Amino acid sequence: MTGNDQQAADRDTGQLRSLGYVSHFDRTMSLWENFALGFTYLSPVVGVYTIFATAFAAGGPPMWWTYVWVGLGQLMVCLVFGEIVSQFPISGGLYPWARRLYGKRWAWMAGWVYGWALFVTLAAIATGAAPFLAELLGVEGTPTVTTTIAIALIVLTTGLNLSGTRLLARAAMFGFICELIGAIVVGSYLLIFARHQPWSALVDTRAISSGGSYWPAFLTSSLAAMFCYYGFEACGDVAEETPDAGRQIPKAMRLTIYVGGAAALWVCLGLVLSVPDISAVLTGRDKDPVVTVLKTAMGELGFRVVIAVVMVSFVSAQLSLQAAASRLLFAYARDEMIVGSKYLRHLSRGRHVPANALILAGTIPALIALCAPWLQDAVATIISFAAIGIYIAFQMIVFAALVARRRGWQPAGVFRLGAWAWPVNLVAFLYGVGAIINMAWPRSPQDPWYSNYAMILTSAAVLVVGALFMVTARPYDRGHAPAGDAHRLQPAIGEPIGD
Repeated sequence: MTGNDQQAADRDTGQLRSLGYVSHFDRTMSLWENFALGFTYLSPVVGVYTIFATAFAAGGPPMWWTYVWVGLGQLMVCLVFGEIVSQFPISGGLYPWARRLYGKRWAWMAGWVYGWALFVTLAAIATGAAPFLAELLGVEGTPTVTTTIAIALIVLTTGLNLSGTRLLARAAMFGFICELIGAIVVGSYLLIFARHQPWSALVDTRAISSGGSYWPAFLTSSLAAMFCYYGFEACGDVAEETPDAGRQIPKAMRLTIYVGGAAALWVCLGLVLSVPDISAVLTGRDKDPVVTVLKTAMGELGFRVVIAVVMVSFVSAQLSLQAAASRLLFAYARDEMIVGSKYLRHLSRGRHVPANALILAGTIPALIALCAPWLQDAVATIISFAAIGIYIAFQMIVFAALVARRRGWQPAGVFRLGAWAWPVNLVAFLYGVGAIINMAWPRSPQDPWYSNYAMILTSAAVLVVGALFMVTARPYDRGHAPAGDAHRLQPAIGEPIGD
């Protein structure tokens, strides 16, 4: 370790100690590895490929613009998070941020919602990856087969995560490189050699407009982009494993939005303009335009190569998600906010990872996925909570930041928004509330009520159960970690800097 490295390590230790914590994590994750963790969690390839058909059928080619607007909205949230993590680079991310900004009860609920959203997302990604792997292996994707594959993938990523921070970082970098190259190559190939639609299709709303307005279709199709633009918060979940975290993690978060958003925009653009028959997708005759486009443009061999890259993306996303979930459980346990804290806060010797928390973060998603063959409708309803749960947890942090600013919080991290703090925070909050309403809005009156209102039902169930447990068991009263003190901490000296 060089002198500069030692000084940075001492600063990290001192900052964490001033916040009331001593860390025993392996602080070896570089800026680019931390960014890769957020990128693979965001996983633009997985996000675009898995939800493209639904978004395109709802909004036609102009749905591409939703990735621009959602990206800008999430960038506002990312900037707020960057300012928070710069001052509070504590493992577990959203939970400790909410604790310091607002209070321990708010933090417990924010972590509860975020945790269940992560577990459900893990189950959803494993279940979503299974048909792709079955296709790659030439196996019929029956419910039993896909469930078996999903469980196997969760076991695989749990084993890889248990190997330590270094392997997690390297796996994230490998996944990032594969996914980024795959997005660039596929998007470029489709645009150069397989484009069927004119560029004007991106602004042609005539086939989609309802009652003279395109807005309902645009808002419906934006759900795909909303499922794609989160993951940057995972950079902060491993704050105690990243050197110079207060400076590097805000950078990594922004990079996740910039690079991940650009990759999603590029591959989505290639797919949108390469759909051979738009009307077939809009009318439902072509139910999987991604497969149609890739097989038409690249043939069976090219299609299988792309699917192989997609599988790498799925596994990388699972690794990053599980790492985030385990650090959240660890943070809860360290503050004695959860049953079994003694075991969940334990770090394995040599590898310095929360092994028990990782195993639990694999077991819960596996149990959800395991129910799929027998309770398909119920599991689908539960999985519908995946994205909206993340957004609700995000807005709990954005709102907590507004409250803390109102109380007098002056961010003391290296990354500060300065005069832009209030406007950015307010825009992030308004965007997030609008996104939650858009995601929860029932749009399928022909479906059973429990399906049409699935997001509202699952969100209400998680919030009510969490609130009841919090009120009756009072888990927030067990520990003595600082809470609600952001506005009382020493304000920063000098001008805010963004790097």
